[in-house]
Amino acid sequence: MERTSLLKAGFMLWMAAHVLPLVSGCNRSLYERTIHDLCLANFRLDLGGLDPGLWCSWPDTMKIYEDLTNCTHQVAHRVGCFCYFHNCALTGRLIHDPPPSILAPFISPSHKRTEGVL
Repeated sequence: MERTSLLKAGFMLWMAAHVLPLVSGCNRSLYERTIHDLCLANFRLDLGGLDPGLWCSWPDTMKIYEDLTNCTHQVAHRVGCFCYFHNCALTGRLIHDPPPSILAPFISPSHKRTEGVL
């Protein structure tokens, strides 16, 4: 647990030194370098500490993958690199009617016809 705390503290200081001067946009090279040097390095270290026979066991590897996910999320957030939603409107997607091929099966006639219906 102490190693994790030291890594987090070191990461925060390192990120502050590199990210605070960046006010606008994504620093792609910093993002990629940090993912590689911090997140993937920790992932390899953690997975390397696990018996290879357990690598396919979700209960045994779940925390390792969760840490990798959280690390990449934190790096993206702090560096301002949002790969999938960076061009979206601030209010979210505008709502549109679905195409007719999707909508048509849900439309039913408003008149009642009972003959021939089972």
